[in-house]
Amino acid sequence: MQNDFNPPTSSASAPPRRPMIPLLLAAVCLALCIVTIPLFFRDLTPSTEAHTAAPPALPEVRRETIHATIENGATVSALLGKWLTPAQITELAAMSKPVFPLVRIAAGQPYNISLIDDRFDRFEYDIDSEEQFIVTSDGETLNVSRTPIVYETRSELVEGTIQSSLFEAVTAVGESAELAMNLADIFAWDIDFILDIRSGDAFKVLVERRFRDDKPAGYGRILGATFTNQGQTYRAYLFKDGEHSASYYDEGGESVRKMFLKAPLSFSRISSGFTMKRFHPITKTWKSHPAIDYAAPTGTPIKAVGDGTIVKIGKDRSNGRHIKLRHNGTYQTLYLHMNAFARGMKQGKKVSQGQIIGYVGSTGLATGPHLCFRMYKNGTPVNPAKVRARSAEPVSDAARPQFFAAIEPIVNRLESPTLLARHDPMESPRQ
Repeated sequence: MQNDFNPPTSSASAPPRRPMIPLLLAAVCLALCIVTIPLFFRDLTPSTEAHTAAPPALPEVRRETIHATIENGATVSALLGKWLTPAQITELAAMSKPVFPLVRIAAGQPYNISLIDDRFDRFEYDIDSEEQFIVTSDGETLNVSRTPIVYETRSELVEGTIQSSLFEAVTAVGESAELAMNLADIFAWDIDFILDIRSGDAFKVLVERRFRDDKPAGYGRILGATFTNQGQTYRAYLFKDGEHSASYYDEGGESVRKMFLKAPLSFSRISSGFTMKRFHPITKTWKSHPAIDYAAPTGTPIKAVGDGTIVKIGKDRSNGRHIKLRHNGTYQTLYLHMNAFARGMKQGKKVSQGQIIGYVGSTGLATGPHLCFRMYKNGTPVNPAKVRARSAEPVSDAARPQFFAAIEPIVNRLESPTLLARHDPMESPRQ
């Protein structure tokens, strides 16, 4: 039987051999895919870094502050006209009137103008050493305010001995005339700093020294003081009794304030005393001089020696410019030869003790600048230097424990701490 099947001639046959090049190419392609596909998809995926990158920097805001003082004749238009329109300045003047009239801006006072990108932002003007007038802008409207000046204060002890005058003694220890004036005001009811001062007199003052922007800025309150005059020591401590204004009291709680000041000028000299017979240097006649003449430079402030009402104000050939005050039904005072009256003085006006009513001059029959000061009791001239007026109200009984507790640390700094031991805090010195 014949078959078409032909068996192999050997026991094993090898499979056909495949080419190597295609396999290598496939491997390379696979490797490239493994490497490039993640890169491809990374490029398609949103980058988180793009979302967290910092935004472009904003333009820097330019701030500038102009520090200066008011010059003579300066107006708000001249000060702010570079940044505010005439209409805005007119509006500013109207809104400022009840707060601080702009016409009262005075030469020599400091001010600041703050700018942002050359645009007006803020105007600060020192009304005095206690208050500021402020104008601010929110970009569209202006706002005005009047605020207290903020100071840093440190209490310091100042002391000195007088050789010729209180003024010279204070300046000799490196302090300013302002401190001498403030100290004289405290003891003005007991000491005439023109007539009574002697060489060897001494003072101690616990005063607040002010700082503004870390720079010295004058004095604050005098917390306590002692003044030894001709062997007698006077003491004064600042205390606020309830709703009353803060005032000065001695170590026993008695007010140092009295009905009259000892003199209408703080510092001067007596050029002519109280006498009933004096040769007049102009009329060349002998006549009475029931007054005390205080020689002082023209323009020296004249103070009312007590609360009162102006009953006469005017000018004549003999007395020059003069003011007469009625203090009560008993006493009147007269101030002659003024160079000028203080602003607002007129007949019927009430004035306070220590208020400036005029300025020293030489109007009328006067050989030089001086104040002729006269006092009348029930219409009769009296020597002002010999008038002994009653004191103001002492510390109230209810506030006395608080008063003694408040002044104790002040006493300890001014003198020995045994001072209070000599005064029973609950014992009234009025008894």
